Amino acid sequence: MFIDSFKVESPNVCYTDNEIHSVSRYETTELVHEARNGTYQWIVKPKTVKYEFRTQTQVPKLGVMLVGWGGNNGSTLTGGVIANREGISWATKDKVQRANYFGSLTQASSIRVGSFNGEEIYAPFKSLLPMVNPDEIVFGGWDISDFNLADAMTRARVFDIDLQKQLRPYMEPMVPLPGIFNPDFIAANQGARANNVIKGTKKEQVEQVIKDIREFKEKNQVDRVVVLWTANTERYSSVTVGINDTMENLLASLEKDEAEISPSTMYAIACVMENIPFINGSPQNTFVPGLIDMAIRKNSLIGGDDFKSGQTKMKSVLVDFLVGAGIKLTSIVSYNHLGNNDGMNLSAPQTFRSK
Repeated sequence: MFIDSFKVESPNVCYTDNEIHSVSRYETTELVHEARNGTYQWIVKPKTVKYEFRTQTQVPKLGVMLVGWGGNNGSTLTGGVIANREGISWATKDKVQRANYFGSLTQASSIRVGSFNGEEIYAPFKSLLPMVNPDEIVFGGWDISDFNLADAMTRARVFDIDLQKQLRPYMEPMVPLPGIFNPDFIAANQGARANNVIKGTKKEQVEQVIKDIREFKEKNQVDRVVVLWTANTERYSSVTVGINDTMENLLASLEKDEAEISPSTMYAIACVMENIPFINGSPQNTFVPGLIDMAIRKNSLIGGDDFKSGQTKMKSVLVDFLVGAGIKLTSIVSYNHLGNNDGMNLSAPQTFRSK
């Protein structure tokens, strides 16, 4: 049986007019090396960590800005949400397909909440807490290519042609803002796309990203903004004492236009300064120690080292399973439908090492 809504009665949960307060206790153990009776011993001690959560009951109007908005991931995400929002159906070679959110953790999955008269009761994941409806998200972002989102969608070649035709009127007016481009951090073959870039020093580029975020928020009247890195995988930055090891050194390096401050780190710096959550969807070391230090001190959210939403996750899981079963793999070959251009970017040894 499925239910659409429920309320929790528990000493660990409290509802107010504006928030849901909850407490969770994580039970674990810790090891201590202590001297007892003249000898050192490893002592195992139970440990309880208390976490307190506050969730606002008023769902904010959300804006999502993507770095690499005109790429395969950005154009497909935007087009997929529009197709769902508009209830679009399109012809494939097999049948007429209607847009849906199948595969979405929040929109399509369910979770067991208890039992009633011996029957298991499930609720949609999205009903657990107040959540943003993806159909209401406002999209924007940056890209080093000036293609509008409709042309970017055509270039990506992910959607069926009939769906592309129906999406084009919605996506053609969407044009990415100029992005930060540093050819030293991605493959040389990406240079042909770079006709829409932010000029100036690294500090000036970060200031422009901050300005872009503020203007996007004001123009679209959104309450919250989240920034996602969906651009190409970068090479690893060198972590160097005095350059990017502390917040002070990182900001000083930005002022000096130091070469080892990557575009992804620059976007993250801008977000931390604005207290905007930054989610990294590629495996480069965006979060150098100086940036982590900065995020902690400014109490700003950063996270992620790769989306791993499709074949990358499957390969990670399968490799672990097969190796655990005693099967030694020689290679894995697959086709990445959403990351074709990133595959081209990864042809450069320095970016491939990040993956």
